[in-house]
Amino acid sequence: MELLQLREHEIFQTLKSIKESRFVVIGGYAVSSYTLPRFSVDCDIIVGDEKELNNVSKKLLSIGYENKKSKEQNLPYHKKFERFKKEIAQGFKVSVDVLAKEVLDRQTNAKFSAEWVFKNSRKKNLKGRTVSEGLYLRIINPDALFVMKLVSYRPSDIRDCFMLATSINDKKWIRHEASERCDFDERFSKLKDAICSKQFKDNLQGIFGFIEQKIFDKHKKLVLRLEDKSD
Repeated sequence: MELLQLREHEIFQTLKSIKESRFVVIGGYAVSSYTLPRFSVDCDIIVGDEKELNNVSKKLLSIGYENKKSKEQNLPYHKKFERFKKEIAQGFKVSVDVLAKEVLDRQTNAKFSAEWVFKNSRKKNLKGRTVSEGLYLRIINPDALFVMKLVSYRPSDIRDCFMLATSINDKKWIRHEASERCDFDERFSKLKDAICSKQFKDNLQGIFGFIEQKIFDKHKKLVLRLEDKSD
């Protein structure tokens, strides 16, 4: 089994082992539930409070994970979260970030409360790129996920926003929620420039695989419609 497949298999087994806990899947694995599945480097989940964080932490430690937060720099979040890692092959690890109470992005200081995430989530099947078995878990809704990705705005977030375009529903709500946390017009202008660049399609296919031109154009058109405030 290739290493990326091994990582995905391990993440699915991990989520299966903690599925009785109360959490919401966010990040790359949530994106894969609405788009072409892609390999994700790690798994991000959020829980409502520190009690649930402790419960999930104990389960992860019991299946071979180690708490690595205190030993790492340049972590993506502030405040109450824990990072767990597990070596699954020589020098090759999987990681799980467990956030409690809120998502507080280190790069932008944008905040999304656990209450907001739970409110904007639902149970559905989690899809993988190489795992045939689905998992029925609580996953953040595409509109809320788009907002989080737009606000964070890392290179991977730009690609994810583009791929989520066919799944979003309420453009007015997206603009409002993003505007609460950033300058929407400025952020959208950057997103527009990125997806209209000559190299964007090649970069996208490097992550998601071959994408037909008509599908690419459809996603692009739907992203650009966010600029229309009459919707």
